[in-house]
Amino acid sequence: MPIPIIGLTTYNSENKYGFPIASLSHRYITALTEAGAAPVLIPSGLSEDARRSLLERLDGLLLTGGGDIAVERFNGEFDARVEDVDPDRDAIEFALVEAAAKTGKPFLGICRGFQVVNVALGGTLYTHLQDQFPGALKHDYDSGSQRKFLAHEVIVEKDTLLASTFEATRFKVNSLHHQGVKELAPVLRPAGHAPDGLLEAVELPGHPFGMAVQWHPEWLTDQPVSRRLFRAFVDAASKG
Repeated sequence: MPIPIIGLTTYNSENKYGFPIASLSHRYITALTEAGAAPVLIPSGLSEDARRSLLERLDGLLLTGGGDIAVERFNGEFDARVEDVDPDRDAIEFALVEAAAKTGKPFLGICRGFQVVNVALGGTLYTHLQDQFPGALKHDYDSGSQRKFLAHEVIVEKDTLLASTFEATRFKVNSLHHQGVKELAPVLRPAGHAPDGLLEAVELPGHPFGMAVQWHPEWLTDQPVSRRLFRAFVDAASKG
């Protein structure tokens, strides 16, 4: 059986010489490789034709973590702590999500990718949880030193793809975000939430594999639930 090819979105950065580069943490690449996929990186700024042609050739799509979505995308409340906004990245990721949802292409969103999936399909976000979500737990743990820290539980909704994938009803996850889902996109279904009620996982009913999670499972592949998530995603991509 051919190895499924999965595209991973990237962020725009600079190398030590100040030259622009497309970047991505190797954690995503390793997690997919260990699950049996062949990862390829998707740069921002592709033409519509190039983006469409690329998606047709991919077996799956992984929307990765990174900076915040432009608040104009969801008529969000401005907050000075919104950072690393990249309109070119927003543009290609929104187009990819919309196309993957429409065509049945397996996709998985992680952290920023979770938020992109929700906004691209019609939802909104809290732009800073501590100010806008009463009773919020601490969700913005330090990205430099606490990526493997298990910050809180996720409670899984029954009869969801998430429940059948993880074979668990509760498990602990890391937490590295300051924003979260406010209004869920009408086409999405809640699949898991934190103890404070914040959504942590969503899925697209009727889709072969349309799922997004707010935490970073690529840093937790020593845990069975994270390995099951990537394996299920790769398996779905291999059937496309």
